[in-house]
Amino acid sequence: MTIAEAPPVVAAAADAAIRWHAGGSFRLDQTMFPLMRGNADPSFAAHSSGFWMAFTAASGPVTLRLSAGGSRTDSFVDAQAWGPGAEDAVAGMPKLLGSHDDWSAFDDPAFHATLPRLVTESRRRNLALRLPSTGRVVDSLVPTILEQKVTTLEARRGYRYLMYRYGTPAPGKAPAGLLVPPTARQWLAVPSWEWHKAGVGPQRSATVMRALQSAVALERLADLGSTQAGAKLQTIPGIGVWTAAEVVQRTHGCPDSISVGDYHLAAYVGYALTGRKTDDAGMIELLEPWRGQRQRLVRMLYLSGFRKPTFGPRMTVQDHRGH
Repeated sequence: MTIAEAPPVVAAAADAAIRWHAGGSFRLDQTMFPLMRGNADPSFAAHSSGFWMAFTAASGPVTLRLSAGGSRTDSFVDAQAWGPGAEDAVAGMPKLLGSHDDWSAFDDPAFHATLPRLVTESRRRNLALRLPSTGRVVDSLVPTILEQKVTTLEARRGYRYLMYRYGTPAPGKAPAGLLVPPTARQWLAVPSWEWHKAGVGPQRSATVMRALQSAVALERLADLGSTQAGAKLQTIPGIGVWTAAEVVQRTHGCPDSISVGDYHLAAYVGYALTGRKTDDAGMIELLEPWRGQRQRLVRMLYLSGFRKPTFGPRMTVQDHRGH
C-alpha cells in the first residue's frame, strides 16, 4: 500500500488530492457500503463520476470524491477534496478505506480451516473487501442512536428529515443536494419539536443530547483501541453494547465487535451456520471459536448471498410525526 501524488488532471480540479495504491485488489463499493445510512443518505452520493461523501474534518467541512481504478493486482483510488477540511480528508483517506485493515489472521490456513464452508467460499470471492475506519465518532454515533429499538426504515427516515433541516451544503464541487451532517454543536441546537417531527422519541433524542455534551471527549475515542472505545461509549446512559458495536465497526474498522441486540442478526447467523434460528446468547456461543475475527465472519456471511427464511412476524413501523 502506497500513497502517491495524484495525476495532474486530478489534482488540478480539487483543493487537495492524492492517489492511494491498495497493494492488491480493492472494492470501493463493498468497503464504503457500511458507512451509508441507506441509498438515500444525504451525506453520500454514488455517481458514475465516483463515490462522493461530505463530512466535517478537524479543519472544517469537506466534500470528498473517491474514484477507483487500476487492475486486480494493483487497484488504486484517487481522492479529491474541496473545502476547509480538504487536506485533512485526503490525509485520512487511506485509513478510511481500510489501509490498516489486516486480514492475515483471518486468512491464516490454520484459522481458515476452522471456518464454515459458506464463509470460506465467500472470502474466496471477496478478497478485495476492507473494513473502513472513519475516526469520526459523532458522525457514526448520532444515526446509530436513532436506530435504537426501531426499524431501519423508520430510523433512516428520521435521520434524513433532520439532515435536510440541519445539515449544510457540501463545499466545492459537490453533487446537488449533498449535505454535511450537523456538528455536535448543531445537533445540540435541535429543538424538541423537531426530534418529534422526525419520529425520534424522547429517550433516543435525550441519549443524543447526553452523549454530545462530551463531544470533544467522544472524538478522542478514535485514538483508542476499538475495545476500549466501545467500553467508554457504554459508560454513557442510553448507549449499550449494540450501539457501541455499531459505532466502532465504522470508526475503528473493528474486526470483532458483534451487534448483540440487533433485531435480525442473531437469527441470521443461526440460520446461516446451523440452519436454525437462534437468539443473542446462541449467536455468541456459535461465534466464540472465531473470537477476534467475528465481525469479519459476519461480513463474509452477508456477502455470501445467504438469506434467512422470511416467515415470521414483522416489526411494525410506527409513525410518530402526527402525534
